[in-house]
Amino acid sequence: MLFYFRLLKESFGFAMNALRNNKLRTMLSLLGVTIGIFSIIAVLAAVDSLDLQIKKNLNTLDKNTIYVTSMSFGPSEIPKWKREQFPKMSYEEFQYLKNSLSNIENSCFRYFTSSQNVKFESSTVNSVSMVPVTSEFDDIKRMEFLDGRFFNDSESNSGKQVVVLGFDIAKGLFDDVNPIGKQVRMYGQRFTVIGVTKKKGESVIQLGENDDNSVFFPSLFLRRIYGDNNKILLPVVILKPNEGIDIDALKEEISQKLRNFRGVKDGEIDNFFVSVLSGFTDLIDGVIGNMKMGGWVISLFSLLVGGFGIANIMFVSVKERTNLIGIQKSLGAKNKFILFQFLFEAIILCVIGGIIGLFLVWIIALVLTKFLDFEFVLSFANILLGTSLAAIIGLIAGILPAISASKLDPVEAIRSGM
Repeated sequence: MLFYFRLLKESFGFAMNALRNNKLRTMLSLLGVTIGIFSIIAVLAAVDSLDLQIKKNLNTLDKNTIYVTSMSFGPSEIPKWKREQFPKMSYEEFQYLKNSLSNIENSCFRYFTSSQNVKFESSTVNSVSMVPVTSEFDDIKRMEFLDGRFFNDSESNSGKQVVVLGFDIAKGLFDDVNPIGKQVRMYGQRFTVIGVTKKKGESVIQLGENDDNSVFFPSLFLRRIYGDNNKILLPVVILKPNEGIDIDALKEEISQKLRNFRGVKDGEIDNFFVSVLSGFTDLIDGVIGNMKMGGWVISLFSLLVGGFGIANIMFVSVKERTNLIGIQKSLGAKNKFILFQFLFEAIILCVIGGIIGLFLVWIIALVLTKFLDFEFVLSFANILLGTSLAAIIGLIAGILPAISASKLDPVEAIRSGM
């Protein structure tokens, strides 16, 4: 063990000496490794941060949440023209599924629709996300309130003109005034404010509406003024299954019940889509995996160039220290000692380059996190990966120069160094 510590100490000394005596040459050689490690870890850190942000945005919903609608949330083999002919979900179908399914913890009916302006006296907030839903949405989404409450079953079933404001909407309309009990205007009518949600914060990656910039109100209000088949409304039935049930079996049950309700004949395709949120997250995981793979492929070219640079500097180092190698061998140094000496030196140089690359990623992560509303994460796993990759590149790049140094004849080495 002491032998290897001695080797490491001497190799570190030679590596530092190379950096001091040949600063430009050594730094140019390290640049390839630095860029390669920087590229790989920057891509991995960015993708991990993106993945974390997406999962954070989805964590308010159960991954097994099911959406039943006339549109597909993902790729579909059914032609677009045929999908456009599918009938939209109706409120009666929501009630039927709600009452006939036994493995559902909760369910709600909502519309996806266009944004609107919301007014209070002289204040107006433009392009507000409209979230018309039934009262059960509160339990499915697990909403948190700064003040007030969500609308109840009675208000939901009657389509009462009550509204829950997102934090930013309440701030934009009322500033520091308590909005509870005040009336705002949207859709040309007055709505009474009964609640304000807690601030969640914006995200660089936003999936769906941002609660802070949304308003929530009874979906039956829109049904009353627009009817069931208006083009600006996309009705969706949201189902939250009981914990631990077979999701595939539940999807099959939903499909069969809805086919029966609609009178879809045997042999005909479903004229609706039953989508599970976990399928969407699996799609995201696939995209994230492809992004990581692309980053690896691109960055490996930089590492390859860096490896050649390190190999070159090690061959030059062997040439410059031929006389010293001859003296060491004449004094009894074994081939293994010389081989490990140069091998460790190559690894140390590469690790230095890798650390510089990691340091650059860390600096950029701090800057991006500070100036963007996005948490850029440089995990310990990525730091360990970057350091390990640098060491592996050093091992591969240094093996041939180290072998050539270990095989030098001591007499010829001393003579050629004179």
